[in-house]
Amino acid sequence: MEGFVTKQLAESLSDQLIEWRRHLHAYPELSFQEFETSKYLAAKLREIDGMKVETGIGKTGIVGTLSAGEGPCIAVRADIDALPIAEESELEYRSKNEGVMHACGHDAHPSIVLGVAHTVCELIKQKLITKGTIKFIFQPAEESTDEQGLSGAPYMIRDGALEGVDAALALHMCPWLPVGSLQMNDGYSMANVDVFEAKLKGTGGHGAYPQLGTDPVWMLGPVLQAIYGIVARRVSPLDPTVLSIGQIHAGTASNIIPTEVTIEGTMRSYSSENRKFIAKELEKAISIVDVFEGSYDLTITKGEPSLMNDPIVNSWLEESVRYLYPESTIVNEPFGLGGEDFGYMSQLVPSSMFFLGCATSDGIQRDLHTPIFNLDERCLPIGVSILAETVRRFVQEEVKPLTRKSNKGEGTNQ
Repeated sequence: MEGFVTKQLAESLSDQLIEWRRHLHAYPELSFQEFETSKYLAAKLREIDGMKVETGIGKTGIVGTLSAGEGPCIAVRADIDALPIAEESELEYRSKNEGVMHACGHDAHPSIVLGVAHTVCELIKQKLITKGTIKFIFQPAEESTDEQGLSGAPYMIRDGALEGVDAALALHMCPWLPVGSLQMNDGYSMANVDVFEAKLKGTGGHGAYPQLGTDPVWMLGPVLQAIYGIVARRVSPLDPTVLSIGQIHAGTASNIIPTEVTIEGTMRSYSSENRKFIAKELEKAISIVDVFEGSYDLTITKGEPSLMNDPIVNSWLEESVRYLYPESTIVNEPFGLGGEDFGYMSQLVPSSMFFLGCATSDGIQRDLHTPIFNLDERCLPIGVSILAETVRRFVQEEVKPLTRKSNKGEGTNQ
């Protein structure tokens, strides 16, 4: 019975959820620049009875806290930043900030978590939650990093957002699934993200007299073959891995052999062991230039760690879905080799992120990070219901105990 109260409360917020989401969509802000977004969200949180609101967490982040008494603590996280994409739509609420767009659902995520906060508050008032603490984390900069190479999650962790938290939940919009469907996965679900830059060096020279110097462009050929052979021949096909080159820069004129060629790319992996292995293999591949009397510099910048979904936390979510929406389709498979800095949090506390179907009904594929991305707003109360019911079950009912992770997490620089 309690779960259906949760569902009714969430559905009663439908109009507000749409209002919040459309406002955020119209005024997107880039990573660590979410000043007006944070003010708006903080103001909405302060409207909730009993809500403690802390701002400036992780630079431009917010933590709201509701407490019903002694008991476990669970966090619900939403990311709030937008992307440097010019929106291509005729929506009334299209982006008013030129060249900036919510093209990944970070307008829907905080709207849903606001809805969860309102729903949880009402459940406390109705004595359907009588113990425990719930944190609502609104995180900046999931999409990008600062000059230190860090995204928003590590800063929120440093500022204590996860202090005392026993488990954490998050969701992501899923434009490849219809409204009412979800994608979930136990274990590794999104990738370690590392970026590399390699400089292949020679002496350069005149294009008419190549024999008088060493040519880094010539060296590039075998280096590329060796790099692209790492995943094909050095990594098990059962261990998801990607190594891609996105940029190659060299030269100033057609008759000048350059002294340097720069290549830049990304490395994606699931396990920490494989992450280290492909980094070593990359250096071996680039060191081939030594054979051709060249030299090299290699810089690998570690990004967010892989997202690890805890099977127990996932089971709570799935139980909530099966109870509230028995007709729902749940796709059990990893989300791919994209990056998600919720991985920092999943290293520290048992966590779960699920993908929520939001495909529009017009038949147009509106993929993430595209100028035409949009979502079917009917997914909003569904997301609220699932998260709020999982929160209620965790703090109110006797759930299987979890062991808090003791490591500080890979790549947080703590």
